[in-house]
Amino acid sequence: MKIGFAGAGRMTAAMARGWAGAQGGPDTMVFCDLERERAAALAEELSGAVADDLASLATEVDLVVLGVKPAALEAAAAELAPAQPKAILSMLAATKLEQLEAALPGVPIVRVMPNQPVEVRRGVLVYALGSEVGEETAGGVSQLLSRLGTAIELDEERIDAAMAVMACSPAYVAMVAEILTEAGVREGLDPELAARFVAETLAGTGELLAERDAESVRLSVAPPGGATEAGLEALERAELQAAFDAAVEASLARVR
Repeated sequence: MKIGFAGAGRMTAAMARGWAGAQGGPDTMVFCDLERERAAALAEELSGAVADDLASLATEVDLVVLGVKPAALEAAAAELAPAQPKAILSMLAATKLEQLEAALPGVPIVRVMPNQPVEVRRGVLVYALGSEVGEETAGGVSQLLSRLGTAIELDEERIDAAMAVMACSPAYVAMVAEILTEAGVREGLDPELAARFVAETLAGTGELLAERDAESVRLSVAPPGGATEAGLEALERAELQAAFDAAVEASLARVR
């Protein structure tokens, strides 16, 4: 399969890097961006190609990954529509299938929301199918997304809620990692060693959470009267849950 990328931003790059290292990934990747140098750099890194414009991109590939800013949808659609893309995978935030299909009538469109770990093929991707998507296209896109991690079809009205807890959360987890690393350094640990401790602990905890529910993991680490219980009590006093609730609500407010 040939995949074209309309836009060469951070998430586009993450998906492309994930596919480049995946078994069963695309045979060819073609990049197009208003900043040609950015597309060229990504193409060089991943042994891909560069398209001069979106119209030529659409005619060369089997699937166009639409990764432009939402405000640029009309301009991108004006270039893409005459070329009649075979299928489009839209990553546009806060842009519903109804809007996409109005801009690109007759084109099979899948809306996807990925998160950053797609770059290492451990991402979570939720997606919804447009009205023009047939079984063959749906199956092909689902298989392709699964190469990047866990791909879950979702009712479109749930995508924003999913975004708030899976697309944004890698940044929250990274912030937690930064804070814990800094705390370790203050207590005398070497910065690189502290960062490694935290990163490996988070990775291992993620593996545990794939096997066990979060409450059982928390309770197994925090027996009564221990150091972890004291730390959890301090987090409760600092209203950690309220902080995360506020983060989710703020993210949703931005896209609704």
